Amino acid sequence: MTLQATPLNSAHRAAGAKMVDFGGWDMPVNYGSQIEEHHAVRTDVGMFDVSHMCVVDLEGANVRAFLRGLLANNVDKLQVPGKALYSCMLNPQGFVIDDLIVYFFSENWFRLVVNAGTAVGDVAWIEAQNAATGSGVKITQRRDGNEPMALIAVQGPNARAKVWEVLPTTKAASEQIKPFNAVIVKDTAFGEVMVARTGYTGEDGFEIAFPAAQAEALWNALLAAGVKPAGLGARDTLRLEAGMNLYGQDMDDTVNPLDAGLAWTIDLVSERDFIGKGALQKMGQNAQYVGLILREKGGILRAHQKIISASGSEGEITSGTFSPTMQQAIALARVPMDVAVGDNVQVEIRDKRLAATVIKLPFVRNGKILVA
Repeated sequence: MTLQATPLNSAHRAAGAKMVDFGGWDMPVNYGSQIEEHHAVRTDVGMFDVSHMCVVDLEGANVRAFLRGLLANNVDKLQVPGKALYSCMLNPQGFVIDDLIVYFFSENWFRLVVNAGTAVGDVAWIEAQNAATGSGVKITQRRDGNEPMALIAVQGPNARAKVWEVLPTTKAASEQIKPFNAVIVKDTAFGEVMVARTGYTGEDGFEIAFPAAQAEALWNALLAAGVKPAGLGARDTLRLEAGMNLYGQDMDDTVNPLDAGLAWTIDLVSERDFIGKGALQKMGQNAQYVGLILREKGGILRAHQKIISASGSEGEITSGTFSPTMQQAIALARVPMDVAVGDNVQVEIRDKRLAATVIKLPFVRNGKILVA
């Protein structure tokens, strides 16, 4: 099978990146040292090619009403142009089709950014719901087609300053925006640029969506300004330290989002109905989502390892790694409701049971270690 390539594929190869198959995409896992890339984001600035993710524009008179029923979070929270919202999109059984960000630009235009591996299915699902409801929404995915977009995430304490150095026309518009907001600017060099103060690392920064034809030019300009390229390896350790879910790893279309720590992305308070609401209310929450720190030497925490609580109830690790920031083995885990923060549990690692402590997520945020 031929792997799909982002507009920056040749730039990654020119930089000597180690390339891997990531859900059918040819993507850089690192450019030499994953650890250095991780620390660059935590202490300075790094950038990620996230063009394998998919921008989907929704336009028309009924977009808001359509999204009220499509998404589990409530788009009525979006009243100021540029405001963004994190949400799950559920199937009728109440499980997660995808987690995504929705941006509001006008009553006739909302923008979604969906995950790479789910994008084709997401767009098909959205189109089917559009037809079923007769909403008449124009749906345009911007990863392929006539006007494809590239996505570059610039993250770290110096990220915004570096973006303004390279994209000075965006500074006035984006300097005052708060986290989870975006602006769209006509840049003289790079065309129509969306600068969103969002990210997936636990650090400040911008995610930039812009015409794919300009991808290498912007990447190289950021590189020349001293922004360090970072691959999927660092992206995974950073997001795990920040306690952020990865679709297909920590949740999918067989997982109740309430059991995946995603209750905050779901509006069950308003009377508004949405796809999967009834099923989700019937299921309720049956497990809780927590962090683990391994307290004994002799192993690394990995997905699918069994957790045994003091009462004998069992849970499971969904993602695990060795934290470069903390210098400890950490994990995200789904555990029974009787487990409390601060409890000691046992993790089955090969033929051993090793002690771990339950913590409230996240582990690290804005360069600071939040747990001990």
